[in-house]
Amino acid sequence: MAQRQITANGIVINIEDRGPEGATPILIVNGYTSTMMSWSAELMDGLKARGFRVIRYDNRDVGKSEKLKGLPNIREVAAAVRAGKTPDIPYTLEDMAADGIGILDALGIERAHVMGMSMGGMIVQQMAIHHPDRLLSVTSIMSTTGNPDLPQATEEALAALQAQPASEDREEILRHRMKGRRVYQSPAYPRSDEVLYELCAREYDHMYYPEGGVRQYAAIVGDGSRVERLKDVAVPFLVIHGLADPLVPPEGGIDTAKSVAGARLELIEGMGHDLPVELCPLYVEMISTHAEDAR
Repeated sequence: MAQRQITANGIVINIEDRGPEGATPILIVNGYTSTMMSWSAELMDGLKARGFRVIRYDNRDVGKSEKLKGLPNIREVAAAVRAGKTPDIPYTLEDMAADGIGILDALGIERAHVMGMSMGGMIVQQMAIHHPDRLLSVTSIMSTTGNPDLPQATEEALAALQAQPASEDREEILRHRMKGRRVYQSPAYPRSDEVLYELCAREYDHMYYPEGGVRQYAAIVGDGSRVERLKDVAVPFLVIHGLADPLVPPEGGIDTAKSVAGARLELIEGMGHDLPVELCPLYVEMISTHAEDAR
């Protein structure tokens, strides 16, 4: 299960292939600014026990994958989208989706199940839009369509997402991240300080690179609404969303499911904008059943 770097879609991507090689592959895509370390062992081991070849990776611009260049002005990006223009950004969510497909190419995988959380959900939506022939099924978790008419994050959650640490000191950054995660974690399944610290430390020690978040956020904003594009998706589609999510309100998941014909929607009480360990057996069951039905 050692991590390694491969060339995918013309850039270097850091991956971990948990195997076994002959099992049905599932590619899992992490969210905004987070690395592959954000996925819990309980979820990955659970999927592997259900017969999946679990593959995770660092998105471009985070973790140990290749870092890009350019610092876009987010307000200008948003203004361009509102005006119906193509924004000037270093890369798009479509490019990030092509990274995932490039990983499948590099591993010699013809088709795979894919799942993503938050921004990762947006990326797997783009995979379904542009690369449906490479997908066996899609699972979009705590994500949205980019529809501007939907309810937005609460002020507290948005402030927590956008706030910057007071210094570059490791402990200060970890405390800052813990404070933010507490704002949008699942209220029914709060993490202890010890667990939350370990999670934040694991991500920080893997790679701390805040500049990449600016370009990733520009890709999110620059993609606009995917509602019309999702209407043509015919890949088996599952949407999972927490009813207590303050960062991406549940209407985002509901809108995603409404936009994809035949999509299955699972709304979970007490779940916020994270994947509590207590719910991992439920996630594994939902995702596995969905994948089995898609065969």
